[in-house]
Amino acid sequence: MKRVTVAALLKNPEIGSETLVRGWVRTFRSNRFIAINDGSTINNIQAVVDFENEDENELKRITTGAAVEVIGELVESQGKGQSVELVVKSFKVIGDADPDEYPLQPKKHSLEFLREIAHLRFRTNTFGAVNRVRHAMIFAVHKFFNDKGFYNIHTPIVTGSDAEGAGEMFRVTTFDLDNAPKNEAGEIDFKEDFFGKETNLTVSGQLEAELAALALGQVYTFGPTFRAENSNTTRHLAEFWMIEPEVAFNDLHDNMDLAEEMLKYCVQYALDHCKEDLAFLSQRVTEEEKSKPQDQRSMELVEKLKFVADNDFVRLTYTDAIDILRNSKPNKKKKFNYLIEGWGADLQSEHERFLVEKHFKKPVILTNYPATIKAFYMRQDDELPEAKPGMEVGPTVSAMDILFPGIGEIVGGSQREERLDVLKQKIADFNIPEEHVWWYLDTRKFGSVPHSGFGLGFERMVLFVTGMTNIRDVIPFPRTPKNAEF
Repeated sequence: MKRVTVAALLKNPEIGSETLVRGWVRTFRSNRFIAINDGSTINNIQAVVDFENEDENELKRITTGAAVEVIGELVESQGKGQSVELVVKSFKVIGDADPDEYPLQPKKHSLEFLREIAHLRFRTNTFGAVNRVRHAMIFAVHKFFNDKGFYNIHTPIVTGSDAEGAGEMFRVTTFDLDNAPKNEAGEIDFKEDFFGKETNLTVSGQLEAELAALALGQVYTFGPTFRAENSNTTRHLAEFWMIEPEVAFNDLHDNMDLAEEMLKYCVQYALDHCKEDLAFLSQRVTEEEKSKPQDQRSMELVEKLKFVADNDFVRLTYTDAIDILRNSKPNKKKKFNYLIEGWGADLQSEHERFLVEKHFKKPVILTNYPATIKAFYMRQDDELPEAKPGMEVGPTVSAMDILFPGIGEIVGGSQREERLDVLKQKIADFNIPEEHVWWYLDTRKFGSVPHSGFGLGFERMVLFVTGMTNIRDVIPFPRTPKNAEF
């Protein structure tokens, strides 16, 4: 007999049919009712055992976490909580789970505890739901770009360049760390290393994606990226997945349109395809926030997702944002940890969330940031922004960040600098040796065109869609400072 998944069984129940189900025991009540889950859905199938006619020793093996196989007749359920159930004709324990050792007993476990047993947390309702939604978001991203005629590009994970100019990179080497070769100056001689030069794990596939876009027109990457930032926050990971489209002939406005369209598409995809998991996750958020005052509670999860999918994002310049923040109550009353005193300040998460959650109460796209706080590859704006009263302004770049409620920055992007002379000067200003990016400069010599792109931290999108509050809970095995377990 062929195994049927619980999801398929519940979607098209054939009453009276004999069915084979395999899965893991969630609970076993009254020596009779087995709740079985196989990961295909948030829902369990209840199997009803005639315990008086079964081997007592075999029944004792049906414990939480054990893997079982059940053959039974699908009938309409007489009890509450399920519409159908299996009347067991035969069962077999495939894999035992000692109840004295199995850490996931039928009770509430803290997310902190579950991070310590990340190899087992998939088996909980919460992490089953999160990972099914994560899969749906992966598929939605690829479908969105594929349907728009983009080409997926695999950019290198080991790289000799620092795309961000930030320097917070993990080094790749084959050297014996206790006996690395040195040059005459006493420095490590990377010419002797595997690649013959200093190499690192990538912080972004953007620069390489640009090379492809300047021939294929529109491309995107979706791969792992690495940041050696010592950030122990709920929003940062050392290893995360990044989506980076690059489009030839797109300007900043085209870039904003594409990013907004993609985010709305992915949110709508979750609403259309993850209804049961989102309903569970919504209930979870509601339970978590019960003790909070009403004005501090989140918008109901599904309602929040619909709000984002159905409404246009606010678009405003960095200069306008600074003016709003400078005159805001939290700034005037010194409630911000980082006070906004003037133009040129690097916006922190608290400022981004104020704009989104308090001032506009919807997603915001900020544009035209000061050149000094953004990366070298962003296009220098031709004109200075119009200053507000009492504000001195400086040169800006055609950059954009998308800010989401509860998250802060979810997307960062820009029109790229296509002018060779300007790009060379910016590379010099950022102290980047030209020989490190000679290939990037080449594209500005041969048929250079205006082009744009952005980066979306995938886990931040999953964080938003699932309503989870810690980024470590939306990636299967989080990599953070002092933590590379599993």
